[in-house]
Amino acid sequence: MAKESMKAREVKRAKLVARYAEKRTALKKVIATSNDPVEAYEAARKLQSIPKNANPIRLHNRCKITGRPKGYIRQFGLSRIQFREMASAGLIPGVKKASW
Repeated sequence: MAKESMKAREVKRAKLVARYAEKRTALKKVIATSNDPVEAYEAARKLQSIPKNANPIRLHNRCKITGRPKGYIRQFGLSRIQFREMASAGLIPGVKKASW
């Protein structure tokens, strides 16, 4: 299992991303569409002043049960290990072990 501090850090990052999402998109739009270089420069400066962790790229998917960052299956929100255990136990609707 992942350390509780790592899980908490991801939650904190997600909140930060949500808080600054509108401001980031507005500044990026100004930078991309502005014909005035001074205005674009000021928007870029403001964008740099936003915290690094407000960038959605810094988010990482984690298993909802264990917090494992690797082997994540998006459709279920679980790591491959938890997915296999839950599927074998019949806890995931519509999923069954393949046999041929």
